[in-house]
Amino acid sequence: MIATTVLGELALLGVLAATTGLGVAGWVVGIVHALVLAVLIARGRREDGPADRVTAVRAVLGGGVTALVADGVAGHPVPVVALVVLASVALALDAVDGRVARRTRTASVFGARFDMEADAWLIAMLSVHVAGLLGWWVLAIGSMRYVFVLVTALVPWLRGTVPPTRGAKVVAAAQGIVLVVASARLLPATVDAAIVGIALVALVWSFGRDVRYLNRARSAAARRRRSGASRPVASACPDPAGTRRR
Repeated sequence: MIATTVLGELALLGVLAATTGLGVAGWVVGIVHALVLAVLIARGRREDGPADRVTAVRAVLGGGVTALVADGVAGHPVPVVALVVLASVALALDAVDGRVARRTRTASVFGARFDMEADAWLIAMLSVHVAGLLGWWVLAIGSMRYVFVLVTALVPWLRGTVPPTRGAKVVAAAQGIVLVVASARLLPATVDAAIVGIALVALVWSFGRDVRYLNRARSAAARRRRSGASRPVASACPDPAGTRRR
């Protein structure tokens, strides 16, 4: 999968160069993205699954988006149609790899992490592009997860697991859709700014809810530890009054 992923991204860069005039910046960043992607796959995977291959396709498409955005940052016009098509297909495939993993019973820790990183990177690149259209505040959408990961290094209890909810999934999916809509520039700038702003507020709410859940879990664990420390040594005597708490 590593070789096909790298070759696939190089082929995509070639297609973009032939059809959109991808510049030097796009080529350099795209190649770096392909190499980093290969290293991450090599370090994390144990066995290729069908869902992982779908995610790899999404990551390659994300590499194409990355190259186009890098060209835009370097001052070249961004081909909107190519950007929107690549991002839209990548987002659509996000609903495929999970289903494939469940149906083939090949879900894995690596697959889940690979899926998450592919999503996060695509959102980050789209936010960089849209920030150039609406303002740098849009970068908050793409950087929020990475900032959260950095904070977990300082606040260990934030590394806990949060159970998935439908609301969180909807908010996560909405980020990519909204950013693609804003990238297409089919709506007035004020409308784009409004929907992107709403998406950002929803994302802040989602992260805030996760932090609240993890804080409650930490407090509950601390209470259990204190209760266990204060509990007397077990004896054969019954506790009819039910004074011991669990």
